[in-house]
Amino acid sequence: MLDAPGKLPSLNALKAFEAAARHLNFRLAAEELGVTQGAVAQQVRGLEGELGVKLFERLPRTLALTGEGRAYIADIRRAFEIIARATGALTPQPVRLTISTTPTFASKWLIPRLPDFTARHPELDLHILATERMSSFQADGVDLAVRYGRPPFGPGLATELLFEQEIVAVGSPMLLSGRPPPKTSGEFSGYTLLHDAHNFWPEFIEKHLGKLERTSFKGISFSQTSHAIEAAIAGQGIVLANRDFVQRDVEEGRLILALEGSLFGPSHFYLVWPRYRNSSSIDMVVAWMIAEAHRR
Repeated sequence: MLDAPGKLPSLNALKAFEAAARHLNFRLAAEELGVTQGAVAQQVRGLEGELGVKLFERLPRTLALTGEGRAYIADIRRAFEIIARATGALTPQPVRLTISTTPTFASKWLIPRLPDFTARHPELDLHILATERMSSFQADGVDLAVRYGRPPFGPGLATELLFEQEIVAVGSPMLLSGRPPPKTSGEFSGYTLLHDAHNFWPEFIEKHLGKLERTSFKGISFSQTSHAIEAAIAGQGIVLANRDFVQRDVEEGRLILALEGSLFGPSHFYLVWPRYRNSSSIDMVVAWMIAEAHRR
């Protein structure tokens, strides 16, 4: 059977002493603890009386620790640090989860939806790794990836379809409103076409406007689809983008459809993660992302 600890001073008195020893000022210690200056002074006097030693020299504008006070504060601080570490060890720590995506997927799909998820799951510490480079699950510490392509993505990887690559043509209302939709590729040549690295324009125009006529199209090229979308919002031209990436911009009136119809790309967006990872946190994020994709 463990022996009971000896009689301990009041914890409030020890906190008042520790704060006063750091500030060497009762007023500043009181402000930190949210009590009155008189309450701190009274706590320290009570502690001195209980211990039978003087802990501070009261000087005109400050305090000074006595020899006994300096020795006592060193042990008290170590005791508080031990209590803080023990308490921290019992407190559940956030689970860190790294999600690898492309910059466009992060900015146009994932980030706008994150506030609701993080508010409901504060126990998860999400890290978004947005890069055009294909990240490694092992080397980059990735737990879950959004991959554009077709499975299989590699041995030992679990895969879930997130959404298909459905391409639509959109532009700013200030650019398109009041103008009849083009019916031929020649009529379409009056618009500036905003290109990304995929460049689906030739296929899209032939599908919806007929065979490409011998005409030159004005265009601006971007290395990332998100930049082409922002240029379209600014009224600089028409962009081809995944419907899911521009859904909110359309709903909130920043973009409108330039043409009816769409084009399905050769690849789609998948969630990919190591099959050996038996993680309830990954399962939770996967389920949430799939539910969000189905809310369209």
